[in-house]
This record gives sequence, structure tokens and C-alpha cells, in this order.
Amino acid sequence: MPEVDPVHVRLPNWVGDACMCLPALALLQQAGHGLVLHGRPWAGDLLNGLTPAAFVPLGKRFGANLATTRQAVPDRGRPRGIVFPNSLSSAALFRLAGIRAAGYRGNGRSPLLRWALPKPSGLHEVEVFYRLAREALLRWHPGIKLPATPGPRLALPLTPAHRAAADRALAEVGITGPFVLLAPIATGLHHGRSKAWPLFGDLAQALATQGVTCVTCPPAHEAEATRRAAPAATVLPPLELGAFAALTQRAAAIVCNDSGTSHVAAAAGARQITLFGVTRRERTGPWTPDAVCLGDDGRWPTLPEVIDAVRSLLSSPST
Repeated sequence: MPEVDPVHVRLPNWVGDACMCLPALALLQQAGHGLVLHGRPWAGDLLNGLTPAAFVPLGKRFGANLATTRQAVPDRGRPRGIVFPNSLSSAALFRLAGIRAAGYRGNGRSPLLRWALPKPSGLHEVEVFYRLAREALLRWHPGIKLPATPGPRLALPLTPAHRAAADRALAEVGITGPFVLLAPIATGLHHGRSKAWPLFGDLAQALATQGVTCVTCPPAHEAEATRRAAPAATVLPPLELGAFAALTQRAAAIVCNDSGTSHVAAAAGARQITLFGVTRRERTGPWTPDAVCLGDDGRWPTLPEVIDAVRSLLSSPST
């Protein structure tokens, strides 16, 4: 299909949600649309492999975001857009910038949307985002044939620069062989409960005793908390998200909470073990058939369960 006008996309503000939008973004491209992505600055690097027509960085101040968004809108035409966040401000941003947008109803924002759609319930977030893109395309291109459901993987395209940055980080600390990547931090609470498995320190120590190299790669503001959570692991220098995704691919296994890191790993096709204790994997778990998911809402996995899962991945042929 020949390329048609670019679609302006207001990306989610959270890393995991941005990853879970990937099938929806791929569907827009499949329909011939270029992408003008609007989102937090970290999303520009993470999604660079999609080769968007443009990336518009947004901060936390609405006035500044509106001025930046207006600059990205052409003087002629009536551009179309999709608003993935559910906030009133995200819909208002596109409306005031002159972008006719599709989005889900709620929070009193229907008058701000050109195509206000009912939000489905009981679906995984990947399916929710995909449904929005598909329903918008069906309205823009009557008769178009589109897959009814997203594929089984997120399929984040990585660039050579992403992979080179990951390799440099490993070389900087002298790691040349297999390693297990640990991500012990999960910010925020879920219904008042911590989303972080409390035994990462014990896991790192147990694996180190068995001769397994463990590393962490936190952002700078989480470095100290990560050292306290897993003191036996080697700390890599901070990486931008695209390079971090490439690092998850390099790992023999990655162990993480149900957090943004889990979705980055799923997007990159990493060998991951995701740990649940306060959330439901059916709604927010990694979108990949290859992930090992341990625990459940109300029950964290035990240390022996996680060690056994790591050893299984380390001994698998793919490693």
C-alpha cells in the first residue's frame, strides 16, 4: 500500500505502556502511514528503530507541550492522530494543536476527540492499544483489511547504535561471557503494595556462589537503590532505553519485576523471567509466548523457584 499522510501519535508516559503500543504502531505503518511520535524524551531513543517521520519530545508543562506540538503540525491540511493515554490533557493537547484525534472516551474528553471510542474491558493492555489503532484505521479507510488481533510478540526494532552501546557498557566492566541481568527496582505501589520482589539480593548472592555473573543496569537515579537491593551484582553504567533493550537481548537471562523492564525485555525478544506478587499477568504481563512468569497476584515466587528458572534458561540450547 502506498504511504499516506503521517499519523500523529501521542505515546503513553510510561515505558511499559509505550512498549505495549508497538503492535498498534506497526499496524499504522502496515496501513501505509508514517508516524509522528509525541512523547517523553526517552521514547525517541527507544523507538528510533521504527524510523518515524518525526519525534516530538514532550515535558510536563502543558503550555510548553502545546507550543512544541503546534510546531510539528503542518500549516495546511487537517492531520489525524491517535491519543493512547486516557488523560484529559492528552486529548486537549492534540485538539488545541489542530490534530483530529481518535482516543478512548472517559474523563470528560469526548468533545475533544474527533473519534471518541468506547474502551474495551477484560483485555490485555497490548490488545487495548491495538484495538484503538485498528478502530481508527477502519474509520479512516473504509473497507481496509486488518488483522483482528495483534501478533504474539511486540517486535521492537533495534539499531546498530543500540547494540554497540550495550556492548561498550559490558566491555567497560570487563564482562565478555554469559551473564544474568537483574532488575530489582519497580517504582511506585500497586494498591498500596510494593511491586518489587524482595529477594533479589539473595538471588544475586546464590547465583554468584554458583559462579554465575550477575549484572544490573539501572538509570542514574536508581543506582544506589539497586546496589542496596542486589549488592553481589556488578553495576553497569546507565544506558538509554534502546541500548538497554539491546542489553536484555545479550543476557543469558533477565530477571525482573512486572514493570517497564519486563516489557522492554519482551519487546526485545529477551530470555526473561518476570516475577509477580501484586499484579495480574493476564492484564499487564509480558506480551511474548517465551517469557517465564512466576508468582501471581497475592503470591510472590520463592527463591528456589526463581533459581531453578534461571538455571533452566542458562542450560537451554538458545543460551
